Amino acid sequence: MPWRFSSGSSPAARSAVRVTQNPSLSDLSQVIRRLEAKSRAPAPFRRTGSLEDLLGGSVEETDKGQILCVRRRFVAGHCHGRQPLDAARAMAHQPLALLARRGEPPKGPRLLYLDTETTGLAGGTGTYAFLVGVGFFDGDEFEVRQYFMRDLDDEPALLAALEPLLREVDGLVTYNGAGFDLPLLETRFVLARRRWPGTIPHLDLLPAARRLWSARLSDCRLVTVELHALGFERAGDLPGALIPSVYFEYLRRKAPGELPRVFEHNRHDVLSLAALTGWVADALDRAPVAELGPDELSGLGRLWELVDPDRGEACYRMALERGLDSPARERLLARLAWGEKRRARWEASHTLWEAAARGGRGFDPRPWEEMAKIHEHRLRDFARAHSVVTEALERARLHRASEIVLSALVYRLDRLTRRLGGPRSSGS
Repeated sequence: MPWRFSSGSSPAARSAVRVTQNPSLSDLSQVIRRLEAKSRAPAPFRRTGSLEDLLGGSVEETDKGQILCVRRRFVAGHCHGRQPLDAARAMAHQPLALLARRGEPPKGPRLLYLDTETTGLAGGTGTYAFLVGVGFFDGDEFEVRQYFMRDLDDEPALLAALEPLLREVDGLVTYNGAGFDLPLLETRFVLARRRWPGTIPHLDLLPAARRLWSARLSDCRLVTVELHALGFERAGDLPGALIPSVYFEYLRRKAPGELPRVFEHNRHDVLSLAALTGWVADALDRAPVAELGPDELSGLGRLWELVDPDRGEACYRMALERGLDSPARERLLARLAWGEKRRARWEASHTLWEAAARGGRGFDPRPWEEMAKIHEHRLRDFARAHSVVTEALERARLHRASEIVLSALVYRLDRLTRRLGGPRSSGS
């Protein structure tokens, strides 16, 4: 009877040898060695296959190996929420300079919108940017490219693919890139012994977003700002805090799992960067604009005042007209009052200080002190200065101000009383 594998043997094992009528001991030894070698061999890893098909990507060659890249193209007029992307392409140079603040603004229109997904949020040498999404305008289209590390050994290829893009653009646009994305990428370039193109002008939209919306929104995360400013709501978005664990699960199982949602999250980030840049640039160019809310107008004023104080002041006054709430209202009145003081417009400064002093719910001694100084030192009206300090002292006691504040007001009141030839006050 011919020799056979037992019924429990696998099909792979049954096909490993040719069945003979009378196997020798040598034949059996060869079979055993082949089976042992096969069991010790690691399972083959499919580098792309179903993953690139699932994501709609392709493998691209670099001087450091292959990298998986997913490309999507959108017409320039594509609306991300309410905002068309091409508003960012058409913006003037001055809004760029305002967004750059103290940094160097881009010298041309070729901007690269960049966002990373990483293996952790702490940064440092142990954190990888496993997915880097970039977007840019190409003719009448906006292209998003996403470079993905199928395993950690793909990092040299990812950096090699990214480097020429960084060198060809006039500027980078990120959201918190100054604090996270760019330092992380610089670290990865240095560790890979590649030159980091660190002189690229950079626009980080997070500081501008904080000036525009921190008073109104619960936070200034990109998903919060894009919903408020752009009207873009992410349906079924994967929270950013879960993304590192999704990637580690992919590395462990070599199965796509939730990776498509990671790519979608990153793609939305890049599109939001372009749309938000266009929104802010358009608002800056048209400011003051009445259709904006008071908090946004106040934020635009802060962006404008360093380069065009008159335009910044116009934004502030429009914000007040549109009903800016306390305590932002009092802070803005004080800001305008300081401006009038610098221009030696004493009556105008006094009017603003008085509005700030009487409009707040609590007690702030600064507006009262400034009003008293104007009457005493600029207008030489000691009686009016005395009246202001007297009212301030009453309000300070009513609101249980600190002894330091009370003592300062009593000291000022006594000096004014002596100038008027009257008796000293009774103290705090």
